[in-house]
Amino acid sequence: MSVSVARAETSYCASGKTINFAEIGWESGAFITAVMKTILAKGYDCKVDTVPGNSVTLEQAAADGDVQISAEEWMGRSDVWKKAAAEGKVIGVGNSFSGAQEGWFVPDYLVHGDPARNIVAAAPDLKSVNQLADPKYVALFSDPEEPSKGRFLNCPSGWTCEAVSTAKLTAYHLQDAYVNFRPGTGTALDSAITSAYLQGQPILFYYWSPTAIMGKFKLVKLEEPAYSDTCWANLTSTEGKRDEGCAFPTTKVVYGVNAKFAAEAPEIIDILKKAEFPLDQVNASLAFMLDNKSEPAAAADEFLKTHQDIWGAWVSPEARAKIQASIN
Repeated sequence: MSVSVARAETSYCASGKTINFAEIGWESGAFITAVMKTILAKGYDCKVDTVPGNSVTLEQAAADGDVQISAEEWMGRSDVWKKAAAEGKVIGVGNSFSGAQEGWFVPDYLVHGDPARNIVAAAPDLKSVNQLADPKYVALFSDPEEPSKGRFLNCPSGWTCEAVSTAKLTAYHLQDAYVNFRPGTGTALDSAITSAYLQGQPILFYYWSPTAIMGKFKLVKLEEPAYSDTCWANLTSTEGKRDEGCAFPTTKVVYGVNAKFAAEAPEIIDILKKAEFPLDQVNASLAFMLDNKSEPAAAADEFLKTHQDIWGAWVSPEARAKIQASIN
């Protein structure tokens, strides 16, 4: 028996175990999850499934071994993840993508206008979060249900970014001037931004890349005080101080993996270490989903059919041939 055959027969997938992915609720995570599930299922005959939940419950599930892989873990964001990593229960592997950014945004037309749509700049001097307490900006972003306050459009409850932006509202002394509006889902967040943008209305919101919204719309990221480790530790801890805010850190986005699974499935970890998606390609795939009203699985199939030059380098020649056969 050859070494390669012996390894195949003793691999994690050959043993019949299921690889459970975290069912990530935002677009890029859902897309990358769909691609990696297909690669492992079609290329390596793995049993794959997803486990639903929000960021916190899925991170805990990865620590407990109920989830093996989270395809998009933003490092340094979560107390749950940091604690599990310190205890040796989870590890970060590779890079899902590089160059991500996040922050508080407004549409470009608010600052620069949009002559093509006959929109005059309503906030030509707006550059920084420090200006948002000014009553004229509170009025500009007036909440429909509480017109005396502004509205800040946050992430859905349960997402790590929601807690961070909530902490920032206090740190920037905006908690009494703005309604901290949390949409029910990521889809609802996107719909609110899209609706306001297409109507040329003022809107203040948290957002990030890679996303279809970032690719399709022209946005301005508001300046924040410089990042510091101390500031960030306070913002991301439930027990941290809220006396100063700062910019989001430069982010490392990895495959979050259960540590026991990583030890049992080195052949899968080797794939994850190579599987870095180009950021512009993720944005393009997400725009494909938006334009075609398609599900992540359809965008994954389109990516696998049209970008074998990218994913082909992540897998063995045998797996590449099997995946190509399955999608064609």
